[in-house]
Amino acid sequence: MPSIGPAEPSPDCPLCPRLHGFIAEWRRKEPHWFNAPVPTWADAAGDDKVELLIVGLAPGLRGANRTGRPFTGDYAGDLLYSTLKRFGFARGEFKARPDDSLELTGTAVTNAVRCVPPENKPVGAEINTCRRFLVPTMARFANLRAIVTLGLVSHQSVVRALGGRVAAHPFGHGAQAELGGLRVFSSYHCSRYNTNTGRLTEEMFVDVFGEVRAFLGAD
Repeated sequence: MPSIGPAEPSPDCPLCPRLHGFIAEWRRKEPHWFNAPVPTWADAAGDDKVELLIVGLAPGLRGANRTGRPFTGDYAGDLLYSTLKRFGFARGEFKARPDDSLELTGTAVTNAVRCVPPENKPVGAEINTCRRFLVPTMARFANLRAIVTLGLVSHQSVVRALGGRVAAHPFGHGAQAELGGLRVFSSYHCSRYNTNTGRLTEEMFVDVFGEVRAFLGAD
């Protein structure tokens, strides 16, 4: 069996030339921003505490690419972390910056693509390349039981990372699938675009995490 690679890319990861160049450009423009592949954020109590992994699309330019923490600094994080707190997957106060008091409990948050893409749109080759980090990220958490995929790209990348066929496990908001010994929950991404257009309401998003909480049991 081939050895599994590292779960985190190097800070100056060159594997996707377009993304590497885009980050280099923003390092020149905003030298005080994080401007690097954004690492997975997990329960500080240890990887063995993590039962739930949330997988987003990619860092936002002025969100996680600026702050260095997933879903921190833009609207998507407001909805995600308030919902996690509601169901006991996080505690503390979210202030959209990495030095706030927010902590994850039994949970980890990552992205299918670790580097910020132009116009928030990674291409297929970048998604496939970054899966080499998603696979060991899932393996990192020995007691992982559930994954929430946020959006189509995240869903398909997770399915492939777990060895499944996308055609057999299609994306659908509120859908669930058993794959690789894990329960995969699907949701529309909690982006401002989706909430502004009505594709995703807060109630719809909360309902997904209510199902996750019921599956994992009381906190």
